[in-house]
Amino acid sequence: MSENKSLESLGYKQELKRSLTTKDLVVYGLIFMVPIAPFGIYGTVMSISEGMVVLAYMIGMVGMIFTAFSYWRMSEEFPVSGSVYGYATHGIGKAVGFVSGWAILLDYILVPALLYVVAAVAMGSVLPGVPFWVWVVGFVAFNTVINVIGIEFTSRLNWIMLVYEVIVFIIFCGAAIHYITTTPGAEFTFNPIFNADKFSISIVLSAVSVCVLSFLGFDGISTLAEETKGGADSVGRASIWALFLVGGFFFVQTYLAACVIPWEGITTFSDIDSAFYEVAEVAGGAAVMWICAIATGLAWGIADCLVAQAAISRIIFSMARDGFLPKPLAKVHPRFKTPHVATILIAIISLIITLGFTQGIQDLAELINFGALSAFIILNFTVIYYFFYKKKSRKYWKHLILPLIGLFVIGVVWFSLSAQAMKLGLSWTVIGIILYNFIVRIKKKDINLEV
Repeated sequence: MSENKSLESLGYKQELKRSLTTKDLVVYGLIFMVPIAPFGIYGTVMSISEGMVVLAYMIGMVGMIFTAFSYWRMSEEFPVSGSVYGYATHGIGKAVGFVSGWAILLDYILVPALLYVVAAVAMGSVLPGVPFWVWVVGFVAFNTVINVIGIEFTSRLNWIMLVYEVIVFIIFCGAAIHYITTTPGAEFTFNPIFNADKFSISIVLSAVSVCVLSFLGFDGISTLAEETKGGADSVGRASIWALFLVGGFFFVQTYLAACVIPWEGITTFSDIDSAFYEVAEVAGGAAVMWICAIATGLAWGIADCLVAQAAISRIIFSMARDGFLPKPLAKVHPRFKTPHVATILIAIISLIITLGFTQGIQDLAELINFGALSAFIILNFTVIYYFFYKKKSRKYWKHLILPLIGLFVIGVVWFSLSAQAMKLGLSWTVIGIILYNFIVRIKKKDINLEV
């Protein structure tokens, strides 16, 4: 069955242009997760984990891997745009689908704001004379134009940015290894992976609740299901490959950084939000610090925001197409075949949130993670409900055990979120439930759980 026929069998017509290969999806996922993502939040994760930063990233990746398998199962069955919203809608029902979409909207709407903040901070350390808002406006305008032009152009830029980020990664690793092997007192140590004197479940899980931010993005691959030409398995395969590859990047760079300035030296950081750049300066001097800072600015402010904006615009497009958001948001550009109205809306929202942002990076990161983790919980449950309960599948490993493990791991991390993140996130959820019931009542929609 072709992708187009599969889409039509679900009641949709092919409007978006199919042009992406599995390799393109892997690159998209890598760019979304940012191979050098720890540069931006390293200080926060290092502080919370009491030095066991690598362990935190390892646990975070394990949780995401099992959830990625659930994305794989659902993308095979329902090759639609919209990520977990589309899967929960078709797998369980409209009400659950809306709640899951509403949850992940919290993630995707706030992600660009966080990315722009980190990017502006990074560029500000290089060019302190340029106002914060100038960087933000410039990043938003550039990303919006590129995303409206088309996903193919975005894909080509992704490849360029990926090569650039890998080069910067190699430069930092080379400088760090040289520093550790030539500096008296510096050494390779096991402490960033596990430190018995500091270890506790609560400490590690608190760190994981922040660092999983770096893995958010593999799920964004599923939002491009209607734009891939690689077949039903493409989304799933790309998600797994992207997670394993980016995990390797994260482990190496955080381990080396923790060896350059170990936990005992954390008090030497002048600013926890720019801690990694101080590590880079110690390892390789001002030149390496500037290289890492500029790379963070471009990676977070352009590359990552570019794909984040593309992902959220597809979710909004999908929800609007189903009548849960205003219909104009489902419009597709006649020439570029992109959801341009949704793309421009996200640009405006991101600009407003970023320029009005006053809280710490950790607070915003945990609120983002509330939305993502809530959606992942629903996704894993959806696999079990749809395949094991509804379709009576007896493929226990694929349709029961793997999603159960994903459900458990993500659930544990979810409960480790801060009280403030839980309060704000649950408030957002309540608003979504009220909105859903309002829409159903006004439009007299069928609220049967069977779709």
